[in-house]
Amino acid sequence: MSPANNRQPLRIGLTGGIASGKSTVADMFAELGVPVIDTDVIAREVVQPGQPALDEIRARFGDGVFGADGQLDRTAMRKRIFSDENARLELEAILHPRIGEETRRLANTATGPYQVIVVPLLVGSPLAEFVDRIVVVDCDEELQVQRLLARDTETVEQARRILSAQASRQARLAIADDVINNDAGLDETRRQVHALDRTFRELAGRP
Repeated sequence: MSPANNRQPLRIGLTGGIASGKSTVADMFAELGVPVIDTDVIAREVVQPGQPALDEIRARFGDGVFGADGQLDRTAMRKRIFSDENARLELEAILHPRIGEETRRLANTATGPYQVIVVPLLVGSPLAEFVDRIVVVDCDEELQVQRLLARDTETVEQARRILSAQASRQARLAIADDVINNDAGLDETRRQVHALDRTFRELAGRP
């Protein structure tokens, strides 16, 4: 059903590999007044102290992935799950249902002609069926490696393990309705975002 014929805003799923520039693109949409729902933000919220998910993570993974302040040590957890496929799947089983539930709740209350839902792991996710259209932020994989090294990855090997644990570039592009190339600098990325904003407003039937 076309969003122009009902009260539900057009839902745009925004995805891309780690360090591809999803957050930068999401910020550009937000600057245009578009509601942005970021599942990474939700993921951090559901593991705050006092949340049931945190207790489940401690029971499964132990104190080694927690800091002295009781907060989840995200760096330690990332190292753990990207070196152990079973650990990654078990963490996803704890977090993904909660993230999906909160994402849907926020999407159902958002206003505007369309909304952007940022989902890093959209390939194979139930949220892929929840959105109306998928935008993939794409860049060269070597550029992703360099960005990871500049952030908090310690070695090239670790960066490549992180990339290999995610859906492949080909798999992401296969589900794309639209692609934003993020290789050519911020001005070019912003130009592509503005062009898509016009397209989505037209699809939603609202300028």
